[in-house]
Amino acid sequence: MTGPVGATMRDAAGPRKHPGQVMSQIPATMEFVDHGDGGPPAVLRADRMQVPAPASGEVLIRVAWAGVNRPDVAQRQGRYPPPPGASRVIGLEVSGRVVAVGEGVAEPKIGDAVCALTNGGGYAEYAVAPAGQVLPVPQGLSLLQAAALPENFFTVWTNVFERGRLAAGESFLVHGGSSGIGLTAIQLARARGATVYTTVGGPEKAAVCERLGAGVAIDYRREDFVERIAALTGKRGVDLILDMVGGSYIARNFKALAIEGRLVQIAFLEGPKAEIDCTPLMVKRLTWTGSTLRPRSASDKARIAAQLLEHVWPLLASGEVQPVIHETFDLADAARAHELMESSRHIGKIMLRVAGE
Repeated sequence: MTGPVGATMRDAAGPRKHPGQVMSQIPATMEFVDHGDGGPPAVLRADRMQVPAPASGEVLIRVAWAGVNRPDVAQRQGRYPPPPGASRVIGLEVSGRVVAVGEGVAEPKIGDAVCALTNGGGYAEYAVAPAGQVLPVPQGLSLLQAAALPENFFTVWTNVFERGRLAAGESFLVHGGSSGIGLTAIQLARARGATVYTTVGGPEKAAVCERLGAGVAIDYRREDFVERIAALTGKRGVDLILDMVGGSYIARNFKALAIEGRLVQIAFLEGPKAEIDCTPLMVKRLTWTGSTLRPRSASDKARIAAQLLEHVWPLLASGEVQPVIHETFDLADAARAHELMESSRHIGKIMLRVAGE
């Protein structure tokens, strides 16, 4: 159906229209999860709002599943506000079917099963995303599995293989190996020929990481990862570290890196401030870099999506790499999902069921 959204999507200013293509039967309003003024998980409550209309270059997805991620928790707490122009609704990844496309969108098409990296708005029955951030569901994967991909795989690809320049034959340490990011990094690094080490908090998490490709999982509660890496590498150190802990880990990461090693920072769970002896940066000729994904441009994210489609989607289709789902919750139970995320008891992804399969 071609024509304006008009009768199905309205806001306080009146009908919202665009010249793209729209399925019929799109409702005027939808359920979403509101975080109000922010605070503990209990602030998350189901509410209703207008269904968004896709602008030029965007698509509208009827959401089947949405992923829960650390940035969602930070936004709920008031520590990670959405960038200008982004939806204030929490949620950075979804899967579902395309129900409307904005002007200029040739792919994907209405009815396609997709997963998408959103700029916000994922905790809702409908979400918009730039077309360049929308990918087909990999062959053989369910919509649930597909929704677990975008945030982690975009993040790992750009930080480990682009910024971190990890190559076959190199050694790699990822902290937090049992997280969604960690398990993604372990599998992709192994698939691309690296030797992988990780840190975890307990034997159950260690077993999963080693089953999925980590050569050794180091229990940080029982062992010093710097000492263990030195023993594992003959005191050489590793070529690359992916860290989301920060704080006291920064100086220890410097010690665990090899000559010409690289440290890529993607979060600061222990805090961004620390007193550090930076001498190893000079003596070892280290590179310390980092990035955030959400503020990057649509063109940059589309470029990353194209890389994933070419290099990673075949690994998912073959089963060599797989998303790991820990637990699913209904959309209305988002508070419980956030409580689990903050507890760090999970192994892999926490997901919200919106429409389901």
